[in-house]
Amino acid sequence: MSTETERGNKAMALEAFDTLFNRRDYVTAEKFWSPEYIQHSAHIAPGRGGLFALVRSAPAGLKYEAHVAAADGDYVLLHGRFSGNGRPRAWIAADVLRIENGRFVEHWDVLQDEVTRAESISGRPMFGPEFALPA
Repeated sequence: MSTETERGNKAMALEAFDTLFNRRDYVTAEKFWSPEYIQHSAHIAPGRGGLFALVRSAPAGLKYEAHVAAADGDYVLLHGRFSGNGRPRAWIAADVLRIENGRFVEHWDVLQDEVTRAESISGRPMFGPEFALPA
């Protein structure tokens, strides 16, 4: 059963990702990411500055769509899609964030290129109820 804190953490994570990746509002985003933020991603330079630099260098069409948000105490898991990222395929992402004192202090991710129906051995989409890519 979800606690009020966990519900708040999920809402914060969704708002933060929209703020940074979709609206690119770096001033507001600073309120969500701690200055001491620890980055575990192999694709992002260290710290909050590394994350913000990555987003600044991304194409203007970058878009984050959330599919599932789950929380366990101070941890939030987001399953989402990063499209318009300048790559041939959107990335389907599982982002794990640790929250302390109302800010993200640590992040891990798992990224995978989105596949078509023909490429999906399971026959199921990786994100949402429908395949985004043509067969």
